[in-house]
Amino acid sequence: MPQIVIRHDREKPVIQQHPWIFSGAIQEVRGDPAPGDIVDVVSTKGRFLARGYWNQKSQIQVRILTWQDEPINDDWWRRMMQQAIVARSSGLPSNMPDKMAKRLINAESDWLPGLVVDRYADFLVLQALTLGIDRRKHDIARLLHELMPEVKGIYERSDVDVRGKEGLKPQSGLLWGDEPPEYIEIQESGSKFLVDVRKGHKTGFYLDQSANRVIAQNYVEKLNRLFERPLKILNLCSYTGGFAISIINQRIASITCVDASYEVLELAERNAELNLTANNTPELEFLQADVFQLLRDYVDQGEKFDFIICDPPKFAHNAGQVDKAARGYKDLNLHCFKLLNSGGYLMTFSCSGAISTDLFQKIVFGALVDSGRQGQIVEYLSAAPDHPVALTFPEGAYLKGLLTRVM
Repeated sequence: MPQIVIRHDREKPVIQQHPWIFSGAIQEVRGDPAPGDIVDVVSTKGRFLARGYWNQKSQIQVRILTWQDEPINDDWWRRMMQQAIVARSSGLPSNMPDKMAKRLINAESDWLPGLVVDRYADFLVLQALTLGIDRRKHDIARLLHELMPEVKGIYERSDVDVRGKEGLKPQSGLLWGDEPPEYIEIQESGSKFLVDVRKGHKTGFYLDQSANRVIAQNYVEKLNRLFERPLKILNLCSYTGGFAISIINQRIASITCVDASYEVLELAERNAELNLTANNTPELEFLQADVFQLLRDYVDQGEKFDFIICDPPKFAHNAGQVDKAARGYKDLNLHCFKLLNSGGYLMTFSCSGAISTDLFQKIVFGALVDSGRQGQIVEYLSAAPDHPVALTFPEGAYLKGLLTRVM
């Protein structure tokens, strides 16, 4: 088997089970591994350290699969995927709806670097983010079917920018079984949603926000009890209405969903129709707009809201974009603070991995100071439990958020 020799001063991260080996950490390549091949990672003295897959075209040249001297074969892949799937099932009630949605495999944080698998009712959506996974995706789909025979189809959504760093082009299509319908209906905490797994963001839905949608629902109910009047809600970068629909109840006067995409707002409107009843009919508005300009307009018009959700797309794709991203986040949060009624809440997020939790809190603090308001952090927010973060892979904690109360 080809060997990747690690420089003596770069062994520590490998020994501590970080799953990435960058080109600068490699002293020598022994053998002639093809892109995607399994390689052994060894010390300068020849001691076995780990085993992973190779891609010389990537800045991350080895993605580690195991730190044990064990074969990487069908049995290994089956065992590791089953471990991840079973972990998602533990603690769940036996009567979970058959239209549930959740992440089953979370790449490096499930020790399967480059592989993401999400479940939407009877269908799986697979993302092959690296060349090593792309080479094996059909075998992985076959093993997933063996592990989950009740699944009707496995669809690929490997159309993400990160594949370009691996020398790969975007790719989507059926990997196994039946084609998914145009929209898959899922259920989450009592709400229903239609998911477009072919063209929707990520794999179709923001599953990582599921726990935060429940938190938003709980705090809106608290505000219902506190305020004697119906509430006004603003959902920025709303996508297909996940947060807005999760918090619909009879004490809400209006919910405004804002997104730059007309198509996703059309689906948000359909999702709202799925969930509205005679007892919960707030005024719903779906606005296609630039959120930065809209917030300025709202401030100028003297608009006020009781609960604002601000969940923008990734602003910083790398360290070189952090300063520009920080200015964007500050601008959004500054205007959100100005728009809140006293006692209202801002639930604000960053999904930029290059923005740390500490930096994001400092950005939001700066926005609060400039707004002239007083505020408290009520809760620190992160991705849902089906998106675990391996302790040895802090980069997996990409989603961070704050629930703040403004006085």
